Amino acid sequence: MVSSLSAQTCIVVVGKESVGKSQLIASLTHKSAYSSNFRGTTVSCETYRDGEHIFVDTPGILRFSDTQTTASVLKRLQASDRVLLVVQATHLDDDLADLLPLVRGKQGAVVVTFWDKVSTERATEALERLKVLLGLAFVPVDARKLGTLERIGILEAIDNPQPFTQDAILEKVGWRIEPSPTLLEHPYWGFLFAIVLLLFPAILAVGSANTFAEWIDPLVQGWVKPSVEFRSQLSSPLSDILVGRYGIVTMGPLLFVWAVPTVVLYALFLGAYKASGLLDRITAAIHPLIRPFGLSGRDLIRVIMGFGCNVPAVISTRACSSCSRGTCIGAIAFGSACSYQFGATLGVFAAAEMPFLVIPYLLYLTVTTLIYARLTTPKQARSPFNALVIEGRSFLEVPRLNAIWREARSTLSQFFFNAIPIFILITLIASLLDWIGILNALSSVLSPVMGLFRLPSEAALPVVLASIRKDGILLLAEPDTLDRLSPSQILTGVYLAGVLLPCLVTLLMISREVSWRFAFKLLCQQVTAAIAFALLLAWGSWFFLA
Repeated sequence: MVSSLSAQTCIVVVGKESVGKSQLIASLTHKSAYSSNFRGTTVSCETYRDGEHIFVDTPGILRFSDTQTTASVLKRLQASDRVLLVVQATHLDDDLADLLPLVRGKQGAVVVTFWDKVSTERATEALERLKVLLGLAFVPVDARKLGTLERIGILEAIDNPQPFTQDAILEKVGWRIEPSPTLLEHPYWGFLFAIVLLLFPAILAVGSANTFAEWIDPLVQGWVKPSVEFRSQLSSPLSDILVGRYGIVTMGPLLFVWAVPTVVLYALFLGAYKASGLLDRITAAIHPLIRPFGLSGRDLIRVIMGFGCNVPAVISTRACSSCSRGTCIGAIAFGSACSYQFGATLGVFAAAEMPFLVIPYLLYLTVTTLIYARLTTPKQARSPFNALVIEGRSFLEVPRLNAIWREARSTLSQFFFNAIPIFILITLIASLLDWIGILNALSSVLSPVMGLFRLPSEAALPVVLASIRKDGILLLAEPDTLDRLSPSQILTGVYLAGVLLPCLVTLLMISREVSWRFAFKLLCQQVTAAIAFALLLAWGSWFFLA
């Protein structure tokens, strides 16, 4: 929110997760949202401006959680005067009991979503009694199909706000409606079904994007080639920065041809999952399985997000519990094979004519990431007495295209406005290091060390470059290098290059989100774990794939 808009009425929209706040406000205003920070915090909010009103859609509140988003929203709520409280009709008593104390002393109204699930004469009478007892305007709606009368009712309630004077329910409505169970709630097979559904978008997005990239890459390289040939007319280091091995013009196509399609497709898949309510179901199903590793089901979703791009995944950890956020960030940096890394890895396997290696690669990456999370997570996060609060399962519905796009837009915005500027910075740094000769020097120093991992000295440069940009793994596909590698060495090489260090883009984002001190500690932990796991893979796989 900005001061220049102070003449307009600003309404802060507050509610729990998955109550339909975003859909409600989008339907209410018929406007697209723009991103804003919530009064001096780093918490990203969706802001909708419509005539005389500004609606600020805050992140969903987990009432008894200590997430950064919940804490920041609660803190800044104290500085806001007008509130639109959004509660679910299916859990009306619980939502009011949890949220009324937070808004006492404010002015506003209450919108009851999912009214189509409880719409009966008895429910209408109970809601009328609540209006009288609490002295508030209650507007029941189906947020997915907001009618004209409902829209007028909400705007009138906002323009004539009533004070929130009670911090407790004076009379309960007496019902609680849970969504129907699915295969995800099966006591024995539910978590397996959830894992399949969780991995499906990542595999399909990467596979589809790589197929598209293979088709369009020769065309793009043809457009870039004249610029690269123009290099001889430029002086150093300008030629290196623009069209050198790691220059902006040279590496730019790799970003937009290989990474962008993956990020876009994956964001749309996750948007569909979230808009349909399926993501919440998956979260609840996986939560008990992932708790011993110090993560919640929602944390695992963020790790999987990293397969599209690590940057929005790291930013999304603001909604993690304080005791699990560090573990979640560490798991993203270690085991989330972003579109660069996964695409380059698949490229190496394809060049070696061994695409089957992707199966042991993903299995080993998953297992070692879970072990790494278990070893680095604080004892408090692993404690069985720490529930790591998550919401229960939500209602499933067919997602609408505008809802999918609204969910995906946030991830895409973070990628284009956070990751790409850092990408440009990294190409500048890598080009200068290459021009000075530092990259070759580092490769020379590491060459003797490669023998510990049963790798030839030629593997040193891909490992160094992958620590800066994960697509450096592609150098393992150079014919002179690939001809010298056995299947076990290929597997070890791509694994070591992928997990030894987080790429500089991810590391800079982590330091910005948390601190440089945390980033340095994470760096040391990841290097130690990566070396140990890579040594185990190098000598263990030798017996099976040599």
